Amino acid sequence: MSRPRILTVAGSDSGGGAGIQADLKTFAALGAYGTSAITAVTAQNTLGVTDVLEVGPATVRAQIDAVMDDIGADAAKTGMLFSAEIIEEVASGLRRHGVGRLVVDPVMVATSGARLLRQDAEEALVRLLIPAASLITPNVQEAAALVGRPIGTIDEVREAAREIAGMGARAVVITGGPDGGPATDVLLAGGEMEVFAGERIETLSTHGTGCTFSAAAAVGLARGLRTRDAVATAKRYVASAIRAAYPVGSGHGPVDHFHGLAGGRRRPAVSGCADRPSFVERGFGRRYNCGGSPRMARRAVCATFRRSVWTLRTTRVPAAPAGSS
Repeated sequence: MSRPRILTVAGSDSGGGAGIQADLKTFAALGAYGTSAITAVTAQNTLGVTDVLEVGPATVRAQIDAVMDDIGADAAKTGMLFSAEIIEEVASGLRRHGVGRLVVDPVMVATSGARLLRQDAEEALVRLLIPAASLITPNVQEAAALVGRPIGTIDEVREAAREIAGMGARAVVITGGPDGGPATDVLLAGGEMEVFAGERIETLSTHGTGCTFSAAAAVGLARGLRTRDAVATAKRYVASAIRAAYPVGSGHGPVDHFHGLAGGRRRPAVSGCADRPSFVERGFGRRYNCGGSPRMARRAVCATFRRSVWTLRTTRVPAAPAGSS
């Protein structure tokens, strides 16, 4: 299968843990080719957001057109959209270019409390983007904002999923679950409800998990996975990325997007990497012509890495002639 192309339309995170940066890292880690249209530039780090500069709607439109007119996209995802005017341009551009697989991450408020979507833009999000979504991925707080009431139990999560689906999205997954319980994601797709329960990992390395989850789900959809399988794969990837995270900054640090690749921070670049827990799935295995087995896919990735290291070690660059500059 050829490498899927995915367009992310979102804000830039100068700290590198969320937004465009997290999306592009996730695409690369999962074997997709990522492109971007930046909607806002944020000054932020692991402690919070200190400034936001909106990109003009015309420039957002120009970025989408530039990517789609040449490279195209097998799927797209949205993150921080900031204003109603940008949402209108994004919805128009994706419709104009015939993007059929769209993951909407309704980014509204940063962990620090900074607004990443103007309050007057929420109506545009509901009216223009949610009906176009193949999948919408709010966390519990974002789902509560969409339905207009607090969510405190798993039954309330289920009811919120039904209401958001009623806004026009083909599928809804509300991530994270109520505070204090397990990390529970509730998916409503094709009229069927499914609950994905997982361990709630105690860590400060959670910055950008929503962006990472939605980006991973977009990769799955671009590869032709069913929505249920794309969500399950994304959940496993994010959980592994949280577990593998290492300290960055003084606040809520990022996950380790490249935890499944050979040469990871915690192990030698070559030895033993075939046995390392990995996000590698069947589609990635096919890409390396090693069948459908994740184990074989890991071995193929490691073999590719070993060949690359050997090439770097054995290639000699001819010395420049004497007197040349």
